[in-house]
Amino acid sequence: MTEPGDETRGRAPRSKRVSRDELQAQLRARRAELERQVRSTRAQIDQVNERIEARAGRNLLLATVFGLALGLIMIASLIFVKAIFVVFCGVVMAFTIFELVRALRESGRRIDIIPAVISGVTILAVSFLAEPAWRWIALAGAVVFVVLWRLVARLFEADKRSARNVLRDLVTGIFVQLYVPFLASFAVILVAQPEGQWWTLAFLILVISVDIGAYASGLSFGKHPMAPKISPKKTWEGFAGAGVAAVVVGTVLAIFMLHVPWWVGVIFGLALLGTATLGDLTESLIKRDIGIKDISSWLPGHGGFLDRIDSMLPSAPLALLMYTLFSVTGITA
Repeated sequence: MTEPGDETRGRAPRSKRVSRDELQAQLRARRAELERQVRSTRAQIDQVNERIEARAGRNLLLATVFGLALGLIMIASLIFVKAIFVVFCGVVMAFTIFELVRALRESGRRIDIIPAVISGVTILAVSFLAEPAWRWIALAGAVVFVVLWRLVARLFEADKRSARNVLRDLVTGIFVQLYVPFLASFAVILVAQPEGQWWTLAFLILVISVDIGAYASGLSFGKHPMAPKISPKKTWEGFAGAGVAAVVVGTVLAIFMLHVPWWVGVIFGLALLGTATLGDLTESLIKRDIGIKDISSWLPGHGGFLDRIDSMLPSAPLALLMYTLFSVTGITA
């Protein structure tokens, strides 16, 4: 026999059920609204990134994060152990040679990757471990090694190319050795000098600052192309911004890092402004000749290794030259 009220025993009152249902409905509504706001914000950010990428030619967020990571590794290696910096340079240079040779091969040149990388690493190692004169011997040996490898490899290929094309392949292989490892070896020689790690760090910071100054100024004010047939996105406004960055950063580095007069930093900055711009245009000319946008896509937001160090390569010899000149005149500490 059922007692009165048994049918409702164990169930919450109706008012409580209604309140709980209303609370759940409100929570679902708020979550849906939050998701809509997140989607809207993300869409706006994506639109901004797309506009920046369309104008600048790179993913700004990825480029910044990856650039900071590489920069921290470089700075740490320079400050604490010079040999680690040399190893770091060797790894970057090996990847740079590999991607450059691969890009050249895809354009029809016949260049061998293995001897190119071996020769490049040898030049860099000799530059750091031996006297400066040995670097020239290493370069000569690298050229001979690369040329002989290509000529021997051609004997085993079904190659009916003309002698002119074969000569072009040989010259291109030599160019790779001069362009990447030989220019990079100046930075290795500089870092091996007394207090050379600070000059190396200064020249790298200056080149990066020039690149950032040109990027920010060109993105904001760029209207007049500097070399439209070589690099359409490079503008005179960007060059002006790079010049301002070079002078300001060069002055600060001269006073607080290199401990030399401020005007040394101005000269250093303006000189590297010229070499960094030349390096950027040189790589753009190579890519235009090959018919590609980036040397590779290995570095998120940056393209390839050469796309990141193109301004540093021709700046390294000038940095070593200025260090030597200021050392001889007694200006450096």
